[in-house]
Amino acid sequence: MKRLLQVAATAAALAAVAACGTTTVAEPAPVASTPTSQTCANDTTKTATGPVSITDGVGRKVELAKPAERVAVLEWQQTEDLLTLCLTPVAAADPEGYGTYVKAEALPASVVDAGQRGEPDLDAIYAQKPDLIVVEAFKADDEIIGKLEKRGVPVLATVGADASGQIANMKKVFSMIGTATGRTERADLVLAQFDEHLAAAKQKVATASLTASVTAKDFLFFDGWIEGGNVVIRPYGKGALFTELGEQLGLTAAWTEQINATYGSGGVDPAYGLAQTDIEGLTAVGSATLFYSDDATPESYVPELRKSPIWTALPAVEDGRAYAFPAGVWGAGGPLSNQQAIDAYVNILTKG
Repeated sequence: MKRLLQVAATAAALAAVAACGTTTVAEPAPVASTPTSQTCANDTTKTATGPVSITDGVGRKVELAKPAERVAVLEWQQTEDLLTLCLTPVAAADPEGYGTYVKAEALPASVVDAGQRGEPDLDAIYAQKPDLIVVEAFKADDEIIGKLEKRGVPVLATVGADASGQIANMKKVFSMIGTATGRTERADLVLAQFDEHLAAAKQKVATASLTASVTAKDFLFFDGWIEGGNVVIRPYGKGALFTELGEQLGLTAAWTEQINATYGSGGVDPAYGLAQTDIEGLTAVGSATLFYSDDATPESYVPELRKSPIWTALPAVEDGRAYAFPAGVWGAGGPLSNQQAIDAYVNILTKG
């Protein structure tokens, strides 16, 4: 999950977006005639056809003569959302990275590369003749919105994270994209299924005999990366998405640092609920059960983490209560990524 850092470090990083590709771009791709998502194989929901009027995540009014069909998207959560809504984007940011870190929905190889999430290729995007561009932003005057609007294509800005309620925000973003694409009926169905999935998971954890080693309900989820030859640990604090999911399942967040507007300064950032520390910093959670990401890539921090004597001496590690999530469970995703995370927790907590 190292790549989550690119969106979580600061909101200012999003505002600093500035790019325009100069490479040869592909001809506009046709809108997919059949859904590529496995979840859409038997979909029977209807797509609206009338005009769309919507207030986006940063308070901007977006007006469409009809629901968007040719959508370019510049963030992975929203890419996943489009696929779950049974619409293949015509262009998406960093499709290679998406394929590595997000396994909830497969992105077809035909989707045009729209550049990096922080550095979109505007030429590649507009060559696909989109009727809507979906971005992630935290303020109405975000620089990327202004750049994109100069070419006359509507821009829908979504707020990708909100530490005051991550699950609620995830649903809001999904519903907003559903409205913009005329897929409100599909969005409502998917979110109802998510609620049912979470309710069933809560019941399973509540009634099962928890794994013998997972007796303490205090927990911490974290990910990390290698920087300057050292392991950097990113704890998911109060307000982080995976923390909120764990709490929904009856666990208690062990990372106690408070929200701080400056990410990495000793507090938890106000958007994503993330902190930053080193391996020794994990001692702050005492005997809490540990969950962590391991994307099993050559750049993974996990091999170095496991070599550390500090790591091996942690109570959770000594007791066999440190658990890796499956690779590809994206920590800032849509409904299906969240269901994958819920399943990962439940499988660990209830296995024999």
